[in-house]
Amino acid sequence: MSFPIKVCVVCSEEFELKPDKPGFANRCPACSEPESAVGGNRPMDANERKAHSELNEARRGAIRELLYRKDS
Repeated sequence: MSFPIKVCVVCSEEFELKPDKPGFANRCPACSEPESAVGGNRPMDANERKAHSELNEARRGAIRELLYRKDS
């Protein structure tokens, strides 16, 4: 049984799409590797946590306003 041949969207090289291939189905294994390795989480300091909290609060408020405003 042969695997389907795909073309990588990053480097435009052909590769075989195998069932247990890590990464995206439209990227070759070489282009998928760095993305999985780079995705480490680093600890945030207090200022970054506060900024994220305020940003999320503003997003929630905007969504709430869009969902529940009265169009009269």
